[in-house]
Amino acid sequence: QLVKGLIFLGFIYLVINSLNMEASSYIFEFVFKNIFIILVVIFQQEIRQIFEKVGTSKLASISLLLKGGNNEKNRVITDAVIEISKAVQRMSDSKTGSLIVMEKEVLLGDVNRTGTAVDAVVSHELVGNIFFPNSPLHDGAAIVRDGRLLCAGCVLPLTKNENISSDLGTRHRAAIGLSEISDALIVVVSEETGIISVAKECELLRNFTPEALRKFLRKEIIKDMREDEN
Repeated sequence: QLVKGLIFLGFIYLVINSLNMEASSYIFEFVFKNIFIILVVIFQQEIRQIFEKVGTSKLASISLLLKGGNNEKNRVITDAVIEISKAVQRMSDSKTGSLIVMEKEVLLGDVNRTGTAVDAVVSHELVGNIFFPNSPLHDGAAIVRDGRLLCAGCVLPLTKNENISSDLGTRHRAAIGLSEISDALIVVVSEETGIISVAKECELLRNFTPEALRKFLRKEIIKDMREDEN
């Protein structure tokens, strides 16, 4: 769409220039001379996210190499995944709508600031209380970073994809929207059907069982860890 827009502007400039419209030609020349700065301003959020992803992945790799592994961190994350799976199972059975974000390499600073700080060990009781109907934070998303529940009640950006099924509600659209601008995994429990879904890389994967969800999250978040079938 951006390329199409630039081609269209170039075509208009050629027409204006051929008609000797000096004022309009000056404006277009100014725009094209400063196109790089204009693009940086328009896409500042996307550019920042690219640098954050590259920077955090490099730092994480160096840290892991220097420490010779991070078994304690993996254990904490594994415990969090187990607790989240338990909570999701209960919320699915009771058809309690929920939205849980598992951060990976891209930090969600802007999203975190829209919610309420929690910074607690993840437990299925805590997650269940956050999304209990009519609780103060149940309408937003809970953010989990490195196995800790960082904040709750966060507002996620809705997807801009107009081809999304009309059957999907706001929670699912918010999950897909965040997956479009980050590498996070977003777990959704439908309030209408109790169906468990996960948004990943602009795609919504549906109909997870709690056990399948646990294995999927562990595989995606701790890729260097052997899967424990027990």
